[in-house]
Parts: sequence; structure tokens; C-alpha cells
Amino acid sequence: MTPLLGYLLAVLAIVFLIDLGLRGIPFILLEPLRESRFVRAMGAWMPAGILFVLAALTLHSHAVAIAGKGWAALLASTITVAVHLLGGRRMMLSIGAGTASYVALLALA
Repeated sequence: MTPLLGYLLAVLAIVFLIDLGLRGIPFILLEPLRESRFVRAMGAWMPAGILFVLAALTLHSHAVAIAGKGWAALLASTITVAVHLLGGRRMMLSIGAGTASYVALLALA
């Protein structure tokens, strides 16, 4: 039984070192670039770009999966954005309003 425990501890140590390295290396590499205009611009625009791509892919897959109901997803997305911008950028409020409107639109259609 002892070799099994040693093997398990060795695997755990290797996994720990790989995980620590993969999580730490980006911070070490980005340290000299912190003051770069490019990194600051990417920090400002990348989250919005990623959200846009995710939303576009979700709407596209929804239009393919549920034919004829794409308008409900687009209208619910518009409601979500409007509530988010008009409601003081409260994320839970906009997500709740968008989800409720989407479910209601699908139920009524």
C-alpha cells in the first residue's frame, strides 16, 4: 500500500506545480507590459468583445435550434440591454428582466 500513497503524492505534487506555473506565468510575463497602451486598451475592450461574440453565438445557435423563434431571443436581448443601461447597470436586474421577458415571449408565441 505504501507505493500507492507515494505515487499519489507524486502525482499531486506534479499537478500542483503545473497548475501553479500555468496560473503564475501570465502574471510574470505581463508585469513589464502593465504600463503599455496596448495592454490597457485590450483590458478596456476585450471584455466587451468577448461578451459580444458570446451573445452572437448564442443567438445564432438559438436561431438554428428553435426555428421561427429567433425574434424572441433578439427582443429579449434588446430588453436586457435596455434595462441594464436604464436601470443603473445593475446586472441582476437586467439578467432577470431579460430572462423573464424571454420566457414570457416563448410562452406567448
